[in-house]
Amino acid sequence: MEQNHITIGMHAPDFTAQTTFGPKKMSDYKGKWVIFFSHPGDFTPVCTTEFVAFSQAYQQFQDLGADLIGLSIDSNPSHLDWVYTIQQLTGITVPFPVIADRDGSISRLYGMIAPDASQTETVRNVFFIDRDQVIRAILIYPLTNGRSIPEILRLLQALQTTDQQGVVTPANWTKNQPVLVPPAKTYTELMAREDNPESMNLQCMDWFWCYKNEKK
Repeated sequence: MEQNHITIGMHAPDFTAQTTFGPKKMSDYKGKWVIFFSHPGDFTPVCTTEFVAFSQAYQQFQDLGADLIGLSIDSNPSHLDWVYTIQQLTGITVPFPVIADRDGSISRLYGMIAPDASQTETVRNVFFIDRDQVIRAILIYPLTNGRSIPEILRLLQALQTTDQQGVVTPANWTKNQPVLVPPAKTYTELMAREDNPESMNLQCMDWFWCYKNEKK
């Protein structure tokens, strides 16, 4: 099965699709962040827990200026029946569109099918797409294991902090923790960090490894 190979830094391919919220295009979301994710199938236990978790965290994504879009190769009637069943069982309404991709065209466009895992089901891809429709990060989970919604929120906040403040984030970083500044690019900048990091509001372990407090 021939499919596209999507990488970080690419422009998100546009498409038109039928969803549980009516026809949608990826380009409709320009100017907002998008978390575009695939799931293997409706009426499956892992996917159901993920949709409940995404729905419960929906307002947190909205507060970060991000929309959610789901996808699987199931039909729109199947999606509608499934999200209705989730509402009946849990009282939770799925507040984001779910794309019906019966012919697999969007799944192939975004490389969502891992042929060695399944020829017919999409694995659990997550694409982080910024306001300019550039793909900034990709997470891929297997068919068997559900995603961590807190990690998806954490990475979204990290990407936004990098954009807003020109910084990078350390391992296990969460909001309001110190961030890192990129390494010095000149010897003069290196020596400034060595001689007087406090004047630059830095706390340095060494010239290449400097923290600063995140801007509020």
